[in-house]
Amino acid sequence: MKQLLGALMLAAAAAARAGEVQVAVAANFAGPLARIGEAFAAATGHQLKVSSGATGKFYTQIVSGAPFEVLIAADDETPRRLVAEGHAVAGTNFTYATGRLVLWSAQPGLVDGDAAVLASAKVKHVAIANPKVAPYGAAALEVIRARGLTEAVTPKLVTAESIAQAYQFAFTGNAELGFVALSQVVVPGKPSTGSYWLVPPTLHREIRQDAVLLRTGAKNPAAAALLAYLKSDAARAVIKDFGYAP
Repeated sequence: MKQLLGALMLAAAAAARAGEVQVAVAANFAGPLARIGEAFAAATGHQLKVSSGATGKFYTQIVSGAPFEVLIAADDETPRRLVAEGHAVAGTNFTYATGRLVLWSAQPGLVDGDAAVLASAKVKHVAIANPKVAPYGAAALEVIRARGLTEAVTPKLVTAESIAQAYQFAFTGNAELGFVALSQVVVPGKPSTGSYWLVPPTLHREIRQDAVLLRTGAKNPAAAALLAYLKSDAARAVIKDFGYAP
């Protein structure tokens, strides 16, 4: 009975300390964060209130006063910039993952091993995230240039607001091909569909993805706890399972 009462008291104390954290997460990491968030809530009692989208758009919203407390970005430049401009807490930004870009099609067998299909006459539309606000979109353009396909592919490009929308364009067939994140194609516990080419990382700048504590979350223990949890072995295992590089 004493053990049961002790457990109940500990649970009550944890619930009393539990908080909520407003998180802005890059669209490519929304899936992994959902799984991490479940384990984080079970371990700490804290809940995540998540918005996903393009990193560049989040920057504009944060500077304009959006109440996000943690940014989980698709690059390392945006968190550094927010720190430099006083919108994020110095010393809290760190790399939680390195992203991998893929050329994906919902059609099995369509994508070949060196992206030559991009120039094929049967491909009319290629979806990419807006390179002005989405690091994966910028990386896609680098790959197209590196392959010498700018002239052939540019007329086919369909620009999405985020990498999530780029995936939707390819998934629905509105675009035969899409440059998306490996984490969107290789989901733990689910069979992969369609066909894809894992882009060699030498064809674009490294996609270092950083997280940072924003000024609005500086006094929120739940925000600090989330950033600490992202560095844990449990979170790193999930990140690895979704195909991110160390």
